Amino acid sequence: MTMELGSARLKAYRKGIKSSGNGSKSSEYSPEQGPPINQIVTGDSIEVLNALPAGWADLCFADPPFNIGYLYHNYEDKKDVEEYVNWTEQWMRAVHRALKPTGSFYLAIGDEFAADLCVLARRKIGFHMRNWIIWHYTFGQQTKKMFAKSHTHILYFSKQTPDAGLTNLTFNADEVRVKSARQLVYADHRANPKGKLPDDTWFLRPQEAAPDAYFEEGMDTWYISRVCGTFKEREGWHGCQMPLGVLDRIIKASSNPGDIVLDPFSGSGTTAVSASILGRNYVGIDQSEEYVGYARKRLEHVQNRVARPQVEGEPAENTLFDADRASRVKTTTDAFGRPRVKRGSYKRRANTATDLPL
Repeated sequence: MTMELGSARLKAYRKGIKSSGNGSKSSEYSPEQGPPINQIVTGDSIEVLNALPAGWADLCFADPPFNIGYLYHNYEDKKDVEEYVNWTEQWMRAVHRALKPTGSFYLAIGDEFAADLCVLARRKIGFHMRNWIIWHYTFGQQTKKMFAKSHTHILYFSKQTPDAGLTNLTFNADEVRVKSARQLVYADHRANPKGKLPDDTWFLRPQEAAPDAYFEEGMDTWYISRVCGTFKEREGWHGCQMPLGVLDRIIKASSNPGDIVLDPFSGSGTTAVSASILGRNYVGIDQSEEYVGYARKRLEHVQNRVARPQVEGEPAENTLFDADRASRVKTTTDAFGRPRVKRGSYKRRANTATDLPL
């Protein structure tokens, strides 16, 4: 049974909420126990976070509803503008409170509210902005009466203004460096042998990506597609699944092994999965008990696969994304409730000069 939304939730939460495990059983959790480390719990993120002590999370990644009419379980994604912005301020203040002074906050958001929420985070709440990242995917959804939308904004903040030596935040530059043009093209001996930091535009054209590649060596843009319906990574039961590749880079850059990574809109569970694989602790919160149950199944599957010995030469996607996993569920509609089109056989065209227009 899914918990009701509303003011009664905090009272129920203080008595103990359910933290779904494998979807068939649950255990009681109470805020008196402290943050629910390495759990994904059912609850309203504002109420859950405000019921906990302050200053325990090292990193927060949030991919909230964009308020554009997506279909979510137990949530209406088409609020009045003022209602949406006010609600956003409440949960962002709760995130700010939960973060340690050295903490970082990444916010994924669409065009409609990116500017509003950036001003809100900086001017009203007190976050310090470090980067405005554009995650661009040409495998986007097509439109008929406007330019096709093919990107998401990822706003990167720190809780404090960084000091001169960056001693009051975590940013592991060497964990996310890529080879520079000086190294690959010009063989310039002056190049940093560690490579360069990626830029703030992340891009993928699927016809140009190598098999299984997210961020290819030598590429300073973030080559990662959204998780489309035909991808092996796709779980199917959540319309807005984040790719592991995006979370991997964020978590590597802005946390250390053993740190606590918070996701106040856990959804498909990608943040928890990435954090677990990378040796971080995680806390996931979602208002849908259904999503929590499936996310825990997904997490359990990944942890079991990572723990087993891997066959030499076996692709990672065969280990993590095998088609018969219990967490994968096909739906009959997309994120907007439109019936899915039955797919026929498809063969990729050869990438030869004869395919190019004259």
